Amino acid sequence: MPSGKGSKLLRYVEHRLRVTLHDGRSIVGTFLAFDKHLNLVLSEADEFRTLKSKGGAALLEERTEKRSLGLVLIRGENVVSLAVEGPPPPSATGKLTPGGPGRALGAGRGTMGVPPPGAGPPGVPPAGLGAAPVHGIGGVPPPPPPGMGRGMPPPY
Repeated sequence: MPSGKGSKLLRYVEHRLRVTLHDGRSIVGTFLAFDKHLNLVLSEADEFRTLKSKGGAALLEERTEKRSLGLVLIRGENVVSLAVEGPPPPSATGKLTPGGPGRALGAGRGTMGVPPPGAGPPGVPPAGLGAAPVHGIGGVPPPPPPGMGRGMPPPY
């Protein structure tokens, strides 16, 4: 495996990351992608910034404001540092159970397996298919009554 910056960052995809920007803000989110310019994509991102109150010199208070951002693209030239906040969330695919009796299953595609109940022996079409036509079902519709053709006036 190459030892470039890209391969080092690649192992932190899906981790919670704290990105510090050059203006003092920090953004915490799930790391999704990056490119050669260190542009970063974070999902479920929150912005944190510290504000200093404008009191006297002795009364300097700092408070942190949080703002939810969602999906964020951060330009690489603004990034000062990256820190891992936490591991990736547990995968939802491990929690899924395979289908079985009493569970919904997807429709199979391909060759026929076991015939559905009531289908009869293999090679014989099910009832209603391949049999003689039944009067009144399907076929061509009956002709219109006389004198009611297209474009003709109704009879008096």
